[in-house]
Amino acid sequence: MVAGSDGAGLLKPKGAATHPRTTSPSRHAEVTRVLGRVLVLNLGVAVAKIAFGYTSGAISILSDGFHSLTDSASNVVGVIGVKAASRPPDTDHPYGHRKYETVAAAAITLFLLLLMVEVVRNAFNHLTGRSAPAEISVASFAVMLATVAVNLLVIAYESREARRLASEVLLADAMQTRGDVWTSVTVIAALVGARQGLTILDPLAAVVVAGFIGYAGYQVARATTRILSDRVVISESDLERVVMSVTGVLGCHRIRSRGSADHVFLDLHVWLPPEMPLTKAHQLSHVVKDRLMARYPQIVDAVIHIEPPPATHS
Repeated sequence: MVAGSDGAGLLKPKGAATHPRTTSPSRHAEVTRVLGRVLVLNLGVAVAKIAFGYTSGAISILSDGFHSLTDSASNVVGVIGVKAASRPPDTDHPYGHRKYETVAAAAITLFLLLLMVEVVRNAFNHLTGRSAPAEISVASFAVMLATVAVNLLVIAYESREARRLASEVLLADAMQTRGDVWTSVTVIAALVGARQGLTILDPLAAVVVAGFIGYAGYQVARATTRILSDRVVISESDLERVVMSVTGVLGCHRIRSRGSADHVFLDLHVWLPPEMPLTKAHQLSHVVKDRLMARYPQIVDAVIHIEPPPATHS
């Protein structure tokens, strides 16, 4: 017997929640709004760095500009993913479309990989003398410091909204922007050295930028892979503690949770007394379900299988 959805003729306890929950459309609209604002800022930063990088010939600034341009592309991917994720469950997708947002976050990894290859290629050309060394001016520092300030603003804003909306696409983008700050600081340090005559520091900084890009890609890939591979979301022991707090439950096992931080699906087996009437057992399963969903609001639906305890259970 399953308590995941109510069948005809089965009783539902008074006050039980309506399941499964659906993600609020306003949440998707807010995530999209945040991405749109960040997109405008990232485009401004990217254009400033790339334009100045080409004008001055500073490969480190140009590489950092490409990094920022990739941020803008990932924002666009995020908007598309969130739009797809906002669609309600249908016949082909009974669990909803929430993972499209996770797929969009994973796509950021591809952008980062392509960018890393381009940065390394440009750095190699400068290190081997195929490109002339850049003329480092005071304006170079002004551009970099201004873009760092914008990035810090983006990180604070996007991280706050990611926590409020429990959005991994916003969190992934904030992590990527955090990497931008470190790369920009590295570039500024290299520009200081290049201005003192160590021109090789400019292309070397570009190589370091590539390293930061690669690490950011690894972080995003790890976070999204955990969701797409159905890694455990909520501790089994924590869930068991909630289940066992319900009077009448003898035990539970086969507890499984999957999904993202704000969109969790749960299924488990609950042991009830074999002599308990079917109607009472069904009602008790809903008490368990409602208590779990009250304790963990991120649970969208919980499927509970009722069975008698094993013979070895005392």
